[in-house]
Amino acid sequence: MAAVDEGLVVLERVECLELLGRSSIGRVAVSVGAVPAVFPVNFALLDRAIVFWTSTGTKLDAAMRNAVVAFEVDEVDAVCRKGWSVLVVGIADELRDPVLLDRVKQLPLAPSTQRPREHVVAIHPQVISGHRIVHPSKLASAEAD
Repeated sequence: MAAVDEGLVVLERVECLELLGRSSIGRVAVSVGAVPAVFPVNFALLDRAIVFWTSTGTKLDAAMRNAVVAFEVDEVDAVCRKGWSVLVVGIADELRDPVLLDRVKQLPLAPSTQRPREHVVAIHPQVISGHRIVHPSKLASAEAD
């Protein structure tokens, strides 16, 4: 049974992975010095890793030092007051293996800008958590499950 707290249902890991697999736009959070920086990215899943193309800069710098990063994906319908959010914390690195890079090129991974992207960053999940936002009228049935 999923835990319910104030309109939020805690998602199991399997459902979090399924929601990640259905999404294509997320946000990666990295540390720049002691300050968090958050960037939107187009992404896909390669096995269980989150992958995205990037150019030289902050995201690639984090990957090259195998930094711990956060990644979030969500879908919210403000009118219906429902949705979900998945948070992944993991180690980022740059993919350099030619076989893996060929696999990434086969993914439906559209570039987010016209700027050329030469590098692929992979986030290897260590912690995955998520919540489903439940409308108050449906909260009673979610608690009964």
